[in-house]
Amino acid sequence: MIRTFAHEIAEQMAAHAAIPVINGLTDYSHPCQAMADYLTMWEAKGDLEGLKVAFVGDGNNVAHSLLFAGVQLGANVWIATPPGYEPKADAIKWSRQRALETGGSCTVTNDPVEAVSDADVVYTDVWASMGLEAEAEKRSKIFRPFQVNDWLFRQAKGDAIFLHCLPAHRGEEVTDDVIDSPRSLVFQQAENRLHAQKAIMLELMKGEFVRLPSVLELQETLHV
Repeated sequence: MIRTFAHEIAEQMAAHAAIPVINGLTDYSHPCQAMADYLTMWEAKGDLEGLKVAFVGDGNNVAHSLLFAGVQLGANVWIATPPGYEPKADAIKWSRQRALETGGSCTVTNDPVEAVSDADVVYTDVWASMGLEAEAEKRSKIFRPFQVNDWLFRQAKGDAIFLHCLPAHRGEEVTDDVIDSPRSLVFQQAENRLHAQKAIMLELMKGEFVRLPSVLELQETLHV
């Protein structure tokens, strides 16, 4: 597993490795986080197809992976950002093309209310992602209208859940009354990172690279 900054480093490592390389996080994507996110949504909602997932904030690595995973699962993913902070064009293009095959959708807007209205899931992340700390003060002013507060959260469905990849900057991208509400599943979501990433490793070990022993083989080895 590699957790780094430049996405190119992960790609180069995978190109030269003889074994799978898991992307633990790059500046472009955060797939392990998205796996935990949709596991949490599935636990809360029971179905992902047709779910309206609204991400409010910066079109960053988390937003990219939320799009990539969501459209493949048939969800309707909305991304609301200030002008100029949208997800990368190639991420939007790929998501919209994939959505044509799955019945999902990808919508990008500069209106947080439009994105959150009747949403099943409201998601946000820090305004200054990894490597952008120097822009924190500037972004604080630009992103202020995109804060997930009680008023904005109430535009979603009455049983909508709130998610955040953590750690959160309380009073910035989210207010206490939202992240501490009964409909906030951020700690369940955080725990699910453990389970989702165990599943990723298990799936890779079951592949052509490492064959897991059967229960019978284990019993014979252990003489039980």
